[in-house]
Amino acid sequence: MIPIHPQPTAGHPEHLRWITPAGVLPFTGVAATLPAPLAALRDDGTLAQVRVEPAAIVTTLHPGRQWSRDGARVRTALHAALADPAGWAPADSAGEPDDGPLRDAAQELLDGPVGDLAHSHGGHIELVDVRDGTVTVKLAGACHGCPAARTTLRRGLEDQLRRSHPELRAVTADPRRS
Repeated sequence: MIPIHPQPTAGHPEHLRWITPAGVLPFTGVAATLPAPLAALRDDGTLAQVRVEPAAIVTTLHPGRQWSRDGARVRTALHAALADPAGWAPADSAGEPDDGPLRDAAQELLDGPVGDLAHSHGGHIELVDVRDGTVTVKLAGACHGCPAARTTLRRGLEDQLRRSHPELRAVTADPRRS
């Protein structure tokens, strides 16, 4: 049995991120095909979407559903589904990377600890884009031109993102926007 651990998603009570060992499934992105236990929950209106991340599965409840009522059923179905990796298939068969989870994680850090650090010094770091595993930010206020900004980006943002998103290629400051 693959171990899973539920984690709420800040600002999105309908989402629940199930932390898994990295690489349990061979793709990231929205799952179009699911093994029978999860497909049944999608078909009966419990789940609206299932998205695969490098070290998590994010399940989204349909409106009107509650984790307190449906969470145990989702956990049981997810355990069974993870035992059948061949039953999973991505929505986009073209192999395009799904930068959504990386974008969400970067924004969460910029809205939280990394942004708080920048604000404490009179600066601001804004998310500009996430494309093909590269996070691009704009440095403003005291961060613009600050020699320590590079360290903040590397140790604050990049290192934290890389822990949960191995697909991260780089964190860059857009010189045209900073």
